[in-house]
Amino acid sequence: MGPEDKAATIFNATFVRPAQFYISGFSNIPHVKYYYVFLCFVYIMTVLGNGFLLSVIYLVKTLHTPKYMIVFNLALTDLCGSTALIPKLLDTFLFDRRYIVYEACLSYMFFVFFFTSMQSWTLVTMSYDRFIAICLPLRYHSIVTKPAIAVMLLFAWVFLVSLITFTVKIIDRLSFCGSLFVNSFFCDHSPVYRLACNDTSLNNIMAYVGFIIILCIPLVLIALTYVCISVALSRIASGEERLKALKTCTSHLILVAIFFLPIVGTNIASVATYIHPNARIVNSSLTHTIPALLNPIIYSLKTEEVLNSIKKLCKRNRISNTTIK
Repeated sequence: MGPEDKAATIFNATFVRPAQFYISGFSNIPHVKYYYVFLCFVYIMTVLGNGFLLSVIYLVKTLHTPKYMIVFNLALTDLCGSTALIPKLLDTFLFDRRYIVYEACLSYMFFVFFFTSMQSWTLVTMSYDRFIAICLPLRYHSIVTKPAIAVMLLFAWVFLVSLITFTVKIIDRLSFCGSLFVNSFFCDHSPVYRLACNDTSLNNIMAYVGFIIILCIPLVLIALTYVCISVALSRIASGEERLKALKTCTSHLILVAIFFLPIVGTNIASVATYIHPNARIVNSSLTHTIPALLNPIIYSLKTEEVLNSIKKLCKRNRISNTTIK
């Protein structure tokens, strides 16, 4: 037997793929079941809110515009992201089913990270829409078209599916010969691959790449678009017109703040100072669940077009009910 065959035999003998992982988050937290009830409420309201917004956009033809294609995509990814995370989270902790099969753990990881990254890049697409609307208003309808937005969103879906698939797939090359306790509230990427006892340098690189692509680049692009928007607004002579243009951005700015600030804040705090694992896990679970709950509420209450569309639908239903009677 040659040296290469011996090395392969040793590798196969020591390579360990676990049957299950143990999700150890939310341990030793007093009255934690109230938090699970809260998350259950959050999920129900997220499904109702995003389902309602999707229905309004689908039913009202005046909302069949490039801008609302992006809003539709955000509501869809919010709905799917919450569905990927919260029901399994509640099943894991509320019913104390903390063991998760290896393959199911990787699938869980894929869907949570994919829909989170899709939310991030949908917000970038929204900022592009606002940038063209304010900085190039006369060319808006020729640049921001349905095909153009469809291509941008499709590219984001395909690229992010590829990125997250590769990131999750390379966990398969790791050997888990030690602890199988995942110190998180789901099959989080970093807590899982750090359990491995062979070389994790590629996984570490992909963790940084993912962080840059999912958080850093979107934030930089959004910041740049708003710098350009601020310059364009400063050139508008009328204060009333400036305020009117700025109002069209308020919903998007609130969504950006709700999505990015908690995640960035948690990451900075974890690097700068010590955070108790339970505080980090609770904070992280809220950053994954609350934006999806608030997004449809903000868009329904802060956007005049959506409010008018809801009124039209209510009026149409009232008229149809009166006719049937």
